[in-house]
Amino acid sequence: MGSRVRDFGVRSPYDKVGGLFYFGRMLDKIRSHCKGELPLEYEVNLGKGFDEKCATFLRVRYELVVEYVNQGLNEEAILESCFGMGRRPSEGEIYMWNEFMRKRGWNDELSEALESQKKKKPCFPGRRSRQCFNSLMPMKGAW
Repeated sequence: MGSRVRDFGVRSPYDKVGGLFYFGRMLDKIRSHCKGELPLEYEVNLGKGFDEKCATFLRVRYELVVEYVNQGLNEEAILESCFGMGRRPSEGEIYMWNEFMRKRGWNDELSEALESQKKKKPCFPGRRSRQCFNSLMPMKGAW
């Protein structure tokens, strides 16, 4: 999975757009899907999970974000459009979002599912981590 993630151009969830974790990754996945380059295991979760959480945080529909991407807007313009259609979070809210996302899977309702994935896949990215974000990162030396 690690090299495939890199191959279809999806950035790290830690890369920020407008100060927000994950937003850029969501846009990359949408773009890759539109080009037919998104692996099937990602397609089944488009608009769900972290994608859904991100859209909900911005108070926009995920489908609206997809429309903005399909219109060819750059990531800053898409984010500004989301702020205009949904809401513009404060600096404190962005901090809370980033910390929530960064620690997702650590002592919360996703912990069990994350541990289960680690047991099923010996090469699971972020195997030694307790956070979901690290599972989205390719393992160093894995490819």
